[in-house]
Amino acid sequence: MAFRVEDRVRPYDLIRKKRDGGELTAEEITSLVDGFVRGEVADYQVSAWLMAVYFRGMTHRETADLTMAMARSGRMLDLRGIPGVKVDKHSSGGVGDKTSLVVVPLVASCGVPVPKMSGRGLGHTGGTLDKLESIPGLRTAVEVEAFVEQVRRLGCAIVGQTADLVPADKKLYALRDVTATVDSIPLIASSIMSKKIAGGADAIVLDVKAGSGAFMKDLHSARTLAQVMVAIGSQLGRRTVALVTDMDQPLGHAVGNAVEVREAVATLRGEGPGDLTELCLSLGAEMLRLGGRARELDEARQLLVDRLRDGAGLRKLQEMVSAQGGDPAAVEDLDRLPSAPVVLEVCSQQEGYVQGIDAEAVGRVAVILGAGRARKEDRVDPAVGLTVLAKRGARVARGDVVALVHARTLDDAQRAASGLLEAYRVGPVPPEPRPLVHGRVG
Repeated sequence: MAFRVEDRVRPYDLIRKKRDGGELTAEEITSLVDGFVRGEVADYQVSAWLMAVYFRGMTHRETADLTMAMARSGRMLDLRGIPGVKVDKHSSGGVGDKTSLVVVPLVASCGVPVPKMSGRGLGHTGGTLDKLESIPGLRTAVEVEAFVEQVRRLGCAIVGQTADLVPADKKLYALRDVTATVDSIPLIASSIMSKKIAGGADAIVLDVKAGSGAFMKDLHSARTLAQVMVAIGSQLGRRTVALVTDMDQPLGHAVGNAVEVREAVATLRGEGPGDLTELCLSLGAEMLRLGGRARELDEARQLLVDRLRDGAGLRKLQEMVSAQGGDPAAVEDLDRLPSAPVVLEVCSQQEGYVQGIDAEAVGRVAVILGAGRARKEDRVDPAVGLTVLAKRGARVARGDVVALVHARTLDDAQRAASGLLEAYRVGPVPPEPRPLVHGRVG
């Protein structure tokens, strides 16, 4: 719905209404978002409104209306030409989270189309696009028409978000970043879901992380975010399910880009780490059920296991890599992937059990090595990274190798090793078990 300038309520009135705890109408929210995107509402007014939202919150209805206003601020993808129920998947971000590299081709190999637009890493969390681009020649900058055709033909694609998709989110996030309003659940939820809605999928599976390496550090906040996003999806006509999953230590063993691609390929071969494999099966089962491929989650999991065993998921990854200009042989011959010239063993200085691993600290070490970005303009080195060998609960002796550092220079490797040891907590007794999936919202 378009508004003329003279039809809009003054931004001042909307700021005051939200400041005083009022509930904005859909028209008021759309008017504010449209005006901001067009440059007719000043940054300082939207900043004041964001702060009012931060303190006063938003109802589920308001948050859904904000999500739709943001989604409609740019291009909305039309995927109706792709047969079947299109299912998207989103992770709220973490350390070593390479699930999309496994789940997207694996689910597609079962007959459910997966149109996936992903992002780049920033801060301690990695980005799916950076990981994929460590495969020689692979392109993630793909025109929308080519993206849709690839999903129609192959069943899946993982590409970067186009510039004309949800421009309101880019402008709003830039203000949130400088006004200390990033960690507002309605604003986080609308930012994530606006991109999913604009992406055109019929159903959405969300992986909401909780723990030291996640944006949401505690379970209560993660569950609340999951509930809000599922409510948004439901109100906007998208079948949506969220799993609240653990990010109190890195997922799997590899942290970086090419090292994570290697681990994803191993998982598609049925040889991946237990936690990564289990999470991929849990997320994939939800996707197959929403996509109508299975009625029950147990049936869906068995389909996925079968595709791991017969190699169909791995072949689908090769097809996707080839379609996006990458070298499909790199999926078979992992030596074709970039590798670091220095690999340094990190040895435990203590004896006992690994009580915990600060996932955020591990992610920061990877960034210092060059595997991630401290700033958006930083370049990523696809070859460097970490391999976390001893996970939570492992018994270690003094001198045992607990991790590997993949670095450009020995100096870089030694600095990273020191930081990695600081991320480990070792104690005399085994820690209490911590579940991989804390709960489901749907």
